[in-house]
Amino acid sequence: MLLNESERLTKDHYMIFGLSWAGWVFDFYDLFLFTFLVAPIRSSLNISAEMLSLCLGISLFATGLGGIVFGALGDKFGRKRVLQWTIIIYSVGTLLCSFSWSFYSLILFRFITGLGVGGEWGIGQTYINETFPDKLRAKYGAFMQSGAPVGVILASIVGGLVSPHIGWRMTFLVSILPALMVILVRRYLKESDVWLQNKKEYASKGILKEFKQLLSARHRKMFLISVVLCIFGMSAYWYTYSWLPTYLADERGLTIVGSTIGVIIIQFGDFMGYTTFGFVSEKLGRRRAFTLYSFIMAVSIAMITLFWNQINSFNHIIFVFLVLTGFGTGFFGGFGALFSELFPTKIRSTAVGTVFNLARGIQFITPLTITLVATYYDLSYGIAIAAIFALMVGIWIWTFPETQGTQINELDCSDTFKSRR
Repeated sequence: MLLNESERLTKDHYMIFGLSWAGWVFDFYDLFLFTFLVAPIRSSLNISAEMLSLCLGISLFATGLGGIVFGALGDKFGRKRVLQWTIIIYSVGTLLCSFSWSFYSLILFRFITGLGVGGEWGIGQTYINETFPDKLRAKYGAFMQSGAPVGVILASIVGGLVSPHIGWRMTFLVSILPALMVILVRRYLKESDVWLQNKKEYASKGILKEFKQLLSARHRKMFLISVVLCIFGMSAYWYTYSWLPTYLADERGLTIVGSTIGVIIIQFGDFMGYTTFGFVSEKLGRRRAFTLYSFIMAVSIAMITLFWNQINSFNHIIFVFLVLTGFGTGFFGGFGALFSELFPTKIRSTAVGTVFNLARGIQFITPLTITLVATYYDLSYGIAIAAIFALMVGIWIWTFPETQGTQINELDCSDTFKSRR
């Protein structure tokens, strides 16, 4: 019996979920820690705001490349092994950032970090979605996504409150901890048995074959509309979050502690959104859940940017919309289950990793775009662009079939999917 056919969750399920979730926590911790260290890095290395925006953009570009490469490696070498590789790579990359001596060395080390960060999500989601029972797939895929706000909160605390006392180099130095975690738990993990059943047929073939099949007539349309959906979602996210601490501090007059609290409030909403999305998705279906959450995000973003002055006059209402902005972001919790249900085992990791991280890699232009808009207007207008993309998520999702109830088992190696709907 396959793990995803088990009637109840076992120790193996919890171990797989635990590593995937923890990997995603430190994935976002490493990615967002940089945004809290912009000021001391800029001062120490004597580099401009534009150069730092380019550095963040390069890091996002690297996540796209990492997702594509490690997604294909996951189909060839297995989910467990490649997941471990990605966590170690982004931990080492962030560790190396502590030794940066110039702008170019910083870019190189952030590029290495981005490669590992990009690879982790697709592998982790594929790992969970292949091993968890059909009725729990959406819930635990969304639960894994809840590691993102936990990672950002951790980055907020360390970057906003701890780093001023220990310095930015020492802050980067502690990033070796996720790699140590992997070393400790790797021996206790089981490989995806769905992948193992297909190993002999697919693992021996060249990596480029998976990309060729992904772009074949059979899968091309689904791949392309998935990329578009993910670009809309990623744009909504990164236009909101890439300059959020700076926006709250510089344009809304919050102290460094105040902006840190603001980010934590939004992440609290994120956590609620991610942990509830799976239940809502199973109840209403994938498409309705995406639309509901993305529309909530769009309205809330507009409120904390374009209408900040109007709503800030009402006591504490701004905090409500900060929480709702994060809550609406919960639609990201549905990407893993949705994409895993759309593609067969032989290209699932390649497809999930490529779609998600190709869209994230394109976001390298986001920090630069917001900086450009802020030059002529202000950051609120740059961040408000995210509301448009959030609306597009809720509309574009209806170009997809409803995948609720899709079974992932040994039959899908022949591109056969059975659905209860």
